[in-house]
Amino acid sequence: MFNKIQESLGKAFKKIVTRTISDKDIENTLNELYYSLIENNVAIEVAEELITKLRKEIIGKEVRRTRDINSLMYDLLYKSILEILHTNDNIDLLQLVSNYKDRGNVLVILFIGVNGSGKTTTIAKIAKLLIKNGFTVVLSCSDTFRAGAQEQLEIHAANLGVKVIKHKYGADPAAVAYDTVKYARAHKVDVVLIDTAGRMQTDRSLLDELKKITRVIKPDLIIFVGDSLAGNDALNQAKTFSNYIGISGSILTKIDADIKGGAVLSIAFITKRPILFLGTGQSYDDLIPFNPNDFVRSLLSNIEEK
Repeated sequence: MFNKIQESLGKAFKKIVTRTISDKDIENTLNELYYSLIENNVAIEVAEELITKLRKEIIGKEVRRTRDINSLMYDLLYKSILEILHTNDNIDLLQLVSNYKDRGNVLVILFIGVNGSGKTTTIAKIAKLLIKNGFTVVLSCSDTFRAGAQEQLEIHAANLGVKVIKHKYGADPAAVAYDTVKYARAHKVDVVLIDTAGRMQTDRSLLDELKKITRVIKPDLIIFVGDSLAGNDALNQAKTFSNYIGISGSILTKIDADIKGGAVLSIAFITKRPILFLGTGQSYDDLIPFNPNDFVRSLLSNIEEK
């Protein structure tokens, strides 16, 4: 995964370290890197931020040896990309659930995102992760709009051995979420996972619906689920949901097929919130915690740190 952005960063690095730091050609190389980032689904705002950081640090630097240039460039790229990922805001989900459970509280998580992003399957993966770590879970089918939504969630619930709370199609999604939280508290369930409708992010009625759910149940976490292959669509979705609803973090799906890698950087930058997990396949275990340091090292894998 991320092959293309790895290649772009590697080429730019090699061009810079083979020249003197004060060489005017560096500006051309930075411009090449800028357009390469955009071609690899990195948002314009992110590319501009990264190039501005690099330009500020590189131009006029006095570096005596090639090895020093290598180290400088690697460190600058590593630091700049890491800052974009908002690593100070990372959320340890399992620790958070444990903290809530120790206080006798239920952790309520609301999942938002458009249809086709893998939201419902991601909820099932999170449920599997929690169950595997000794926590109890109940699912809320607050998508009362899409035909088949309840049946899809019920299949996952049956596979995992957990309960689903649902109402009739067309019912108030906030009421379903409320009843699920009420059930969890009465039965001492550790975590509530709420599935929601995913009409287009520009659908004002959907956004109002989600906002009502947040007012009614006051979720502890709001997680955006985005398709890493959707490019600018995923970015626009994340921006809209973040601005209108507010999110705690994101989970990106289909990351195993993403050879560009720009979605991770772009969504983290635009939402100002961390990436929590990456979906790497269709099975319940195909979910990995996002590690910013590992991600950056992967992006820079075509660069040999000296």
